[in-house]
Amino acid sequence: MSAKAASKTTSRSRVLAAAAALFPLMLPGTAGIGVASAEVDPSCPDVEVVFARGTFEAPGVGDTGQAFVNALNARLPGKNVAVYPVDYPASLDFQAAADGIEDASTKVESIAEACPTTEIVVGGYSQGAAVAGYITADGVPEGFTLPAGIRGPMPASVAPHVAAVVLFGTPDNWFLNLVDREAPPITIGSLYSAKTIELCAPGDPVCSPGGLNRSAHSSYKSNGMPDQAADFAVNALAQNPSTQSA
Repeated sequence: MSAKAASKTTSRSRVLAAAAALFPLMLPGTAGIGVASAEVDPSCPDVEVVFARGTFEAPGVGDTGQAFVNALNARLPGKNVAVYPVDYPASLDFQAAADGIEDASTKVESIAEACPTTEIVVGGYSQGAAVAGYITADGVPEGFTLPAGIRGPMPASVAPHVAAVVLFGTPDNWFLNLVDREAPPITIGSLYSAKTIELCAPGDPVCSPGGLNRSAHSSYKSNGMPDQAADFAVNALAQNPSTQSA
């Protein structure tokens, strides 16, 4: 383990303690680089999806993420839609899982800077929904100290470039309290709440308090919710004029 990794272990231990959970808990936000005005690269896509897969899914966007991307592409004929799978283990390695927040927010910020007319759709499933949700945070929760090496929330200037946030099976507060009462809640930031959809399958024990149907948590890839999320995203894209005149 590197010196940097070792320095993070103690401060993360209270939040990232539940090895039996379905996903590792995440810490809020990351880097604060500015979004600068620049000549737009002609290779920039019309839309870019930044999606974080769920626990134990193979590298990529995962089954739910792919179902969403397919549904979105079907609704945006003629549009160049790029896809970025958040780079993180999606495992029970809590130390490395926090890297997903850094990677997702860094990618969103870099798109906003390099491709200011590209509309960004952020998404995630299960553990990935926690990653995606946390990067929208307004700030660090009161009384919670960020571990060494983890930076604060994304700058407000990035928010207009994010047209929609789509979350599947987002861990509910009751679940967070079940695994660790000190875990910060997943609170969608004020700059993103109006353009966020959170989908929870009935009985899903991760996102539905009292839910007992474990199979419901695996149903998103085929239960019609990716289509629902795609409809929401397309509508949000149509109502997001900020990037059109960047």
